[in-house]
Amino acid sequence: MASISLENKLAFVTGASSGIGRACAEQFAAAGARLLLVARRLDRLEELAIELNAKYDTEVYYLEMDVRHRDLVLQTLASLPEAWRDVDILVNNAGLSRGFDKLHTGDIDDWEEMIDTNVKGLLYVSRAIVPAMVERDAGHIINIGSIAGRHAYPGGNVYCASKAAVRALSQGLKLDLLGTQIRVSEIDPGLVETEFSDVRFHGDRDRAKQTYDGLTPLYADDIADLVLFCATRPVHVNLSEMLVVPTDQATATHVSRRG
Repeated sequence: MASISLENKLAFVTGASSGIGRACAEQFAAAGARLLLVARRLDRLEELAIELNAKYDTEVYYLEMDVRHRDLVLQTLASLPEAWRDVDILVNNAGLSRGFDKLHTGDIDDWEEMIDTNVKGLLYVSRAIVPAMVERDAGHIINIGSIAGRHAYPGGNVYCASKAAVRALSQGLKLDLLGTQIRVSEIDPGLVETEFSDVRFHGDRDRAKQTYDGLTPLYADDIADLVLFCATRPVHVNLSEMLVVPTDQATATHVSRRG
């Protein structure tokens, strides 16, 4: 059955300045979509917008926005120009992990950053965008979760909890939207080599690289491929959940390392 064309559809990607978000932006641009992009690093968004416009002649509207700040999110998205308000595809990608400590020795500031970004940020953005989808009876929300939301691992405590919340919220949103034509998908990656580990270890590149030593991880483009696949299925098809791991990974804690 024919896939959906994304030509001139409006795709909104959070955390679009790097990693999976940036890869999603490029995949949507190549498919002919218009792009609404937000992230904390405006300079990177500007570079990406110029690149995508030159490569694909893509219309891009980008904004500096930290999804942790409720008032900023709601005000910013409420004041979008008319042409950029009717989002067809929302990719809730903004997320991070901080630290690798046991819970009883964890940094509370790290906890708050993870919860505010991974959980509250997804809620704030969804609350701002989904009502218009309901009004139009059309749209697709794609939440980027993690294998960590399915299987906790040592040192992952609060991050795993935040991604378990993403899973529960995705399921709850699907129930809330039952009876509409709005689709809800959740993609849960395993090990993906992006800036994720650099952020987790507060810029310690050597420690971050050890995460992927001896194995072939997933890459941002691998996840973006799946996001695009979800978004282009026929309208009666909803890919509710997708767990994707490298061939070298079986569970959150079981990986095969060579050498």
